[in-house]
Amino acid sequence: MNILAIESSCDETAAAIISGDPFSPSPKPTLLSNVVVSQIDIFKAYGGVIPEVAARSHLEAILPVIHEATSTASKNSSEFRTRAAHDPWDAIDAIAVTHTPGLLGSLLVGTLTARTLAILHNKPLYAIHHLKSHIYANWLTDKPLPTFPLLALVVSGGHTQIIYMQEHNHFEIIGTTRDDAVGECFDKVAKILGLPYPGGPAITNAANGKITLSDASSTITTTPGNPNKYHLPHPKIDGLDFSFSGLKTAVLRAVQKDCNVPISYPSHELKSLLTPTQIADFSASFEQTAVDILLDKLEQAKISHHTNNIVIAGGVSANQRLRETAKNRFPTENLFFPEPRFSGDNAAMVGAAAFYEIAKKVKPTDPYKLNIMPRSEIS
Repeated sequence: MNILAIESSCDETAAAIISGDPFSPSPKPTLLSNVVVSQIDIFKAYGGVIPEVAARSHLEAILPVIHEATSTASKNSSEFRTRAAHDPWDAIDAIAVTHTPGLLGSLLVGTLTARTLAILHNKPLYAIHHLKSHIYANWLTDKPLPTFPLLALVVSGGHTQIIYMQEHNHFEIIGTTRDDAVGECFDKVAKILGLPYPGGPAITNAANGKITLSDASSTITTTPGNPNKYHLPHPKIDGLDFSFSGLKTAVLRAVQKDCNVPISYPSHELKSLLTPTQIADFSASFEQTAVDILLDKLEQAKISHHTNNIVIAGGVSANQRLRETAKNRFPTENLFFPEPRFSGDNAAMVGAAAFYEIAKKVKPTDPYKLNIMPRSEIS
């Protein structure tokens, strides 16, 4: 079976072909192609994504990206190439598309494209939840696959959740953020420190002593930051929920105090007062605090749900401090991270999620009735 997967929930236009037999005793997806066109360069100048611009960019890229995905699959698979000899659509058995959550205009481009193709070529359509896709990025590997029951920590620019899975396609949200997502907090702290968008990589680089300011093209090299220089608070939230709004405010107040300015001093002007050493230290201290908050809650969940199987997913899962600290905190657990190329938004993970929906005999979506529902709960 070959699945064409489409992703357009935010600022990446992506298509992939996933192959394999979902009904085998040990089903495992195989990646034939994975094409991603990012809009990061467009939005660096704005410090964030502009939804209307993102949707228009998806319109320009979506069909060429799909064409490249099918062409690459033909080059990589003789079986796909043989079936596609007369028409590429002869080699496609199903279509999967990110359905929710995300930017409404961006989602509409992907879902309308998928619906049209499903109707035109008479293919079953699978509407896939974005967070489910991030979790299933961990099944795109040549290494041993995750086993159940497991805990999934999903961390990205828009979401921070702990999800308990007893089996494929079974999701129980046991912890979520009450305000900001951790990735959003990275972006906002980066802006306070004068670092470019996206904030995650910029803060990591600065913490390692390689600072590129948002208004400069050159990189400043300094001593790696001290993660213990600034003691930032951990939110006191009951249960397994998260809160990150207070952490970014704490960083702001700490920067203002270190620069000897009042709390009324504009945050966007602080970058001119900071030295490279301060930027590196604040980056390292914030990054370590955010990682510790995430892993503290994950450790609580592990104890309460009695499982040693842990999956970490989402764009923030690419963070090296998170990966290294998690390995130290959970040395005897079965700990899984996606390959870095599958951490951010991509279509391969959408295809992997659809692959296991098909394995569980989930009914396809009616392409004539698919609606966009911008919500964060997995269903």
